[in-house]
Amino acid sequence: MRRLNLDQLHTFAEVIDAGSFSAAADRLDLSQPAVSLQVRQLEQRLNVRLIERVGKRLKPSSAGLTLLEHAHRIDAAVEEALQALSTHAQGIAGEVAIGTGATACIHLLPPMLRAMRKRHPALDIRVSTGNTDDVVAAVTENRLDVGLVTLPAAGRSLHITPVLRDEFVAIAPLSEQDWPEEITPHALAAAPMVAFEAGSSTRLLIDEWFLQAGLRIRPVMALGSIEAIKEMVSAGLGYSIVPRMAVSAAHHRRGLRIAALTPDLARTLAIVVRQDKPLAPGLRRVLQALEGLGSAT
Repeated sequence: MRRLNLDQLHTFAEVIDAGSFSAAADRLDLSQPAVSLQVRQLEQRLNVRLIERVGKRLKPSSAGLTLLEHAHRIDAAVEEALQALSTHAQGIAGEVAIGTGATACIHLLPPMLRAMRKRHPALDIRVSTGNTDDVVAAVTENRLDVGLVTLPAAGRSLHITPVLRDEFVAIAPLSEQDWPEEITPHALAAAPMVAFEAGSSTRLLIDEWFLQAGLRIRPVMALGSIEAIKEMVSAGLGYSIVPRMAVSAAHHRRGLRIAALTPDLARTLAIVVRQDKPLAPGLRRVLQALEGLGSAT
């Protein structure tokens, strides 16, 4: 069986990139005969010519071009394997940038981040908030390492992994003595609504819930902060529909009543990461922790 020699493969790629055997030898800190020998041995092993000379410059043959395409992927796979093995020899360190929505940032991530800091104090995890489109764009452009967003989300270069399902509930001020345990779109339609800001993925899901019942809502307020929404409702300025994770067990002390929605409404949170993102040890641990959020809720 013909097996690739990784050193020979790397030398071949360097020769093509440098344009000559002598330039590649300088880069690799080898003699020119040693570089030529490695390429010749690789050609003999594969039984194909990999390099052609055009004037004074070298270029890959058709077979060489095909091998180069695989060489880049092989280099990436080897680097990933070495990074994974490095965790056995040293602690997890580095920096990981996460993007997510404000609700998940406030009510979902803190326990995970606290546990990660305790386990890996040298790992610097930075969190920023934004709507789904903004976070997806930042991950696509590699300004963020990973995003935790509300579906739907799309991107041809992204790997999207659903993590958890979070249902919505209606909230009203504690003074609403007749607030039922379950509530319908028609029961809410005439009441003043404190809504999420227009254009957010959460607002779009809630608008669609009303539209399915043939209703359009006209909120009295549209806010970007989940905590501001709860404060406005608690103050008796209207009702709202919020993710259940945003309502703590101490909601009565915050002056809120809660009702389930009929029909039910839920959102799915998903991890988004570039398909070609190198999974450094720190990022790999963060992804594992994010994937574990579904079983922790």
